[in-house]
This record gives sequence, structure tokens and C-alpha cells, in this order.
Amino acid sequence: MNVQRLVKQAKKGNKEALLQLILADQDAYYRLAYTYMGNQHDALDAMEDMIVTLYEKIDQLQKNEAFYSWSKTILVNRCKTLLRKKERYLPLEDEGESSIAELSDDNPYRSTESDIDIQILLSQLTGLQREAIELRYVHDLPYQTIADMTGVPLGTTKSRISQGIRKLKSILGGDRYESDRGDIRGAQADNEYAQGSVRARRQTS
Repeated sequence: MNVQRLVKQAKKGNKEALLQLILADQDAYYRLAYTYMGNQHDALDAMEDMIVTLYEKIDQLQKNEAFYSWSKTILVNRCKTLLRKKERYLPLEDEGESSIAELSDDNPYRSTESDIDIQILLSQLTGLQREAIELRYVHDLPYQTIADMTGVPLGTTKSRISQGIRKLKSILGGDRYESDRGDIRGAQADNEYAQGSVRARRQTS
């Protein structure tokens, strides 16, 4: 699929081209919306709002190749707007509050007991740290995209992830791992550690 070609067509009013772009990544859109909204109905509502916005503002996209990061930023903003309207959106700045939806029976991504362990671990982080880490490792989004979505500088995003990972390492017994791995320094080493830990837990049941 040629994303840039389809975006050009969409900008000219070709609705089928825009629909093709959306359908190509619909699962990722849904997972992202579900992360914030916590249930299927609200997640789909957020996606519908996003689609309407994309139809209305596609001509404002400056870099055609950035369509997916741009559209996912719009989706996150729509999720937060809907949550505010429902008066159940908690500011991410509050210590210990989570922007990530709790596990529920209708969550299609709850598949193993290890998911519960991950949620318990992530609940120990601040809302800001947890949001950044989930966007990075659950949704595999680039740092710059996360920064755009959350409206903070790139350095702040990396700092939140690094601090959150260090806290997770401490909870998991970071000293023990340090003795095995040697002296680990820097965000890159921390990120590799977190990625391996989280994904390994998801694969075990």
C-alpha cells in the first residue's frame, strides 16, 4: 500500500482512499482507543469521531508520510475529550492515577494471567509514566509520536519512560538484574530491559 499516494488522493476528496488508509490499520486504532476508553462501545465512538475529523481536516496534514502518527494523535485527543465529557477523565498529572483503562471482561486483549501482573506493575507508576510506557511498548509508537500525542517535548517523553522503567526495575528486583547484566546506563538500555520484561510476561501463561 502506497500511503503517500492514498493521502494525496484523500486530500483531493477521494473518500475511498481515506477509508483504505483507515482500514489498513484499524486494529491498531481500536487497541489505542480501547486503552483510553476501557470498553468497546466508547472505543468505537472515539474512532468514529476520529474518522469524521480526518475527513474534515485531511487537507491540513503537511507531511503525507506522517498520516498514521497524525491520525493517532487525533484519536488520543478525541478519547480524552470524550472522557472529559463523561466526567470520568482523571488528569494525567495526578500521582498514581492511570490514564490506561482497567482490565474488564469485554477486553479482547486480556488473554493470560500475565496481563494482570503487568497491570499491577504499571499501576505503581504515575499516570504520565504509565501512559508513555504503554504507548511505547504496547502500541509500538515512536518517541516523537508519543511526544506529539501527549503535547510535551521529546526529551520529556524519554524521561518519563526512563523513570518509569527504572521504577519497574526496582519493583522487579533491579539490583539482581544489574549484577547479571553489568552496569546498565542510559535510556536505551532501560528501554531494552522493559521491552523484554513486559513482552516476556505477555507470552507466558
